[in-house]
Amino acid sequence: MPYFYRAPGPQALPVPKDARTTHSSGQSFEQLRQECLQRGALFEDADFPASNSSLFYSERPQVPFVWKRPGEIVKNPEFIIGGATRTDICQGELGDCWLLAAIASLTLNQKALARVIPQDQSFGPGYAGIFHFQFWQHSEWLDVVIDDRLPTFRDRLVFLHSADHNEFWSALLEKAYAKLNGSYEALKGGSTIEAMEDFTGGVAETFQTKEAPENFYEILEKALKRGSLLGCSIDTRNAAESEARTPFGLIKGHAYTVTGTDQVNFRGQKIELIRVRNPWGQVEWNGSWSDSSPEWRSVGPAEQKRLCHTALDDGEFWMAFKDFKAHFDKVEICNLTPDALEEDAIHKWEVTVHQGSWVRGSTAGGCRNFLDTFWTNPQIKLSLTEKDEGQEQCSFLVALMQKDRRKLKRFGANMLTIGYAIYQCPDKDEHLNKDFFRYHASQARSKTFINLREVSDRFKLPPGDYILIPSTFEPHQEADFCLRIFSEKKAITRDMDGNVDIDLPEPPKPTPPDQETEEEQRFRALFEQVAGEDMEVTAEELEYVLNAVLQKKKDIKFKKLSLISCKNIISLMDTSGNGKLEFDEFKVFWDKLKQWINLFLRFDADKSGTMSTYELRTALKAAGFQLSSHLLQLIVLRYADEELQLDFDDFLNCLVRLENTSRVFQALSTKNKEFIHLNINEFINLTMNI
Repeated sequence: MPYFYRAPGPQALPVPKDARTTHSSGQSFEQLRQECLQRGALFEDADFPASNSSLFYSERPQVPFVWKRPGEIVKNPEFIIGGATRTDICQGELGDCWLLAAIASLTLNQKALARVIPQDQSFGPGYAGIFHFQFWQHSEWLDVVIDDRLPTFRDRLVFLHSADHNEFWSALLEKAYAKLNGSYEALKGGSTIEAMEDFTGGVAETFQTKEAPENFYEILEKALKRGSLLGCSIDTRNAAESEARTPFGLIKGHAYTVTGTDQVNFRGQKIELIRVRNPWGQVEWNGSWSDSSPEWRSVGPAEQKRLCHTALDDGEFWMAFKDFKAHFDKVEICNLTPDALEEDAIHKWEVTVHQGSWVRGSTAGGCRNFLDTFWTNPQIKLSLTEKDEGQEQCSFLVALMQKDRRKLKRFGANMLTIGYAIYQCPDKDEHLNKDFFRYHASQARSKTFINLREVSDRFKLPPGDYILIPSTFEPHQEADFCLRIFSEKKAITRDMDGNVDIDLPEPPKPTPPDQETEEEQRFRALFEQVAGEDMEVTAEELEYVLNAVLQKKKDIKFKKLSLISCKNIISLMDTSGNGKLEFDEFKVFWDKLKQWINLFLRFDADKSGTMSTYELRTALKAAGFQLSSHLLQLIVLRYADEELQLDFDDFLNCLVRLENTSRVFQALSTKNKEFIHLNINEFINLTMNI
């Protein structure tokens, strides 16, 4: 699957007012609906057809599914009946309890719910078989359009459905989310926090209940009051424990929603309670304070009514908070704004976003365990300039998200193990090299490298400049990523790999014949022999000369230079424009070639005759080129072999083309300043045709 280039560097967060249209037609939901109404036909979504391809990518349905519209399933379908509530979410035959837990949590925040489920749609007037939902993806809101054909078996919805069979908002929301991720099967297995973020654009925080702070109950209480979305789960030690039921009626490896907290007087003591919902719509906790437990007999009817206590097997139950901490292992909180993570005062946070890529061979360096390649990862400079109010340090939060992994499941992609490290920035304002990381420890880092979509942690560091390095755990793993940095005070961030810096010296003047060295005299004799009386060589003749000379050098392992390399050399050195190379031009090139040979030998550490692509950044810098990560990625794709190695011919051809293109740009920009609207990065990318 190709990785599409996006401009690196910080980008302003879009105001979540108008979501971007995503339908392949380019038309908005309203335009598509009006078109259907005018034609008198119900909408059929060609982007997500009613076929098996939208259901599964690795298996076939075990039963014959029939796609039906709600009006074909029930007589009087309704989009929402009596408001969208957590009881409208009942799991079907798809292992997406994590998504359902997030939807249940979403119903507790009416403002967030109205954003995800626009109110301009129903089965009433204006119905045209089309619905739309809005999701946050990598710092922008997307408007996802679907038709209302849903998979059924024996006239019953196969997947997510409401307890009221006439209500369809939850089933349609699940379909839109499946479309966003490529198929229904892509929704199998996941973390509740993933969908919570897609519903809010919020930022996640995860707590292990056994290690939670003393005020954990207050943290959960405040999070619910602020509209944060909360999920919880019980860890599994192996696959056999997945969805295994404990003696207390809880399901291991299953996603639950935290829907409330409260306190109740019980035998003269205040008991902290927490309310939890199972998205199955049944199967509940059977311990203390469960629906039918004896503790409720000591609570008056008014108090029971206030707590909405019922003895129904609807999947929702109360339990004592001490039991909650003992039985559940993890709580995930999706805060709608970073200030919701603060315990007391609400602050305005500054947010910057960096979009980037880990590309095998150039920027996929892995973690610090892999010193030889770690330094090649993307590097973002973070300048903390202002201390927190009344503090000596600066607060900030870093959230690193790997993009589109669920959508790429059908191509065999899994969640990568990701994390990041933060280093004190030295005085040099450039991409840090391997030696820096050999001798300097990180100032902070993510708590762990983990195979979740997003890793986020908060930090406090003194004012100063820092380098933030996002990475996968293993090197050579490819993915796009979105890095969000939230800071309490204004912080400045900059991508250290976004600029191209070309520092090319003027070509030296040729040596007069009477001052030529013995080596140059031998070259002249060979040159005269090949070139003839005009003392000019074609590309084919230059190929013969260079190979004859280089094959005699014993300090470089070298394969025969190609004709294309020689054509590029003539293009670089030909000052007369006749497509041939004179001897003086060849001598200038030979001096340059000797420098490039020495560079190649220097970075061919194992003397294999090839250079690792991870060393290419430093080698090109030594030759006068400091390229952006994007150009490096393209060069690697063009010149490296499958083992991420370049031989000397590839290295030479790359340098010749880079220098040739750079000199053309410098000449054009000097003579035609008013006509040059590209920067050097864009110009090299265009003219090298890579």
